[in-house]
Amino acid sequence: MGIMYDDLAKWWPVLSPVADYAEEAGFFGKLIDDFGLPANASMIEFGAGGGNNASYFKSRFNEVLLTDLSADMLAISAQLNPECAHAVGDMRTFDAAATFDVVFIHDAIDYMTTLDDLNVVFRNVYKHCKTDGLVMLVPDCTRETYEASTDHGGSDSEERSLRFLEWSYDPDPEDTHTVVEYVFAFREGDGPVRSEHETHHCGLFSREQWIAGLSGAGFVVTTVIDSYEREVFLGRRY
Repeated sequence: MGIMYDDLAKWWPVLSPVADYAEEAGFFGKLIDDFGLPANASMIEFGAGGGNNASYFKSRFNEVLLTDLSADMLAISAQLNPECAHAVGDMRTFDAAATFDVVFIHDAIDYMTTLDDLNVVFRNVYKHCKTDGLVMLVPDCTRETYEASTDHGGSDSEERSLRFLEWSYDPDPEDTHTVVEYVFAFREGDGPVRSEHETHHCGLFSREQWIAGLSGAGFVVTTVIDSYEREVFLGRRY
């Protein structure tokens, strides 16, 4: 899993505070409301991480299942979302043995670095989506919109402080992934500052590949642009 989602999982609330998700979660919530939910609606989120998005969505649903590869991240989510079910699993292979009205994947979908893996996720999402259900996928970018970038962030709590530097670049435009370097500086209480570095690989696919893959899995696909200029892929299962 790497240090961000394993060794540093307990730092997630200061690395990526839940309040930072309010604007985008409001946008996604409106999409869900416009879709129209049945009574006793259900949702599954793959790659739910620390549960920040779910904390804004959960009141809309009678049942919410949050899944992630990292048990440590789900432990953070369970503190934030005690009323939701949690299960460790890979979005490519996890089987909930149930279907849901809404299937949601935020930027965890970016960790699919091959087209084969992406299409496996699409098929698994289809399996978990009810007839007339909605799938909502939110990659950070497509091949057409990707730009190398740097970013930074972090925050403080009473117990911990963390800052990070994020550097995204594409060393080989001919393949299907980019590289994201993270540098973390963190401190507990009045203790010394420590630092860690970690490299992540994130998938990069064309808009056409996203639409073709979702359509091939069985969805009728539409897209919308959110307030962060990301293209959100929506699939309806009929």
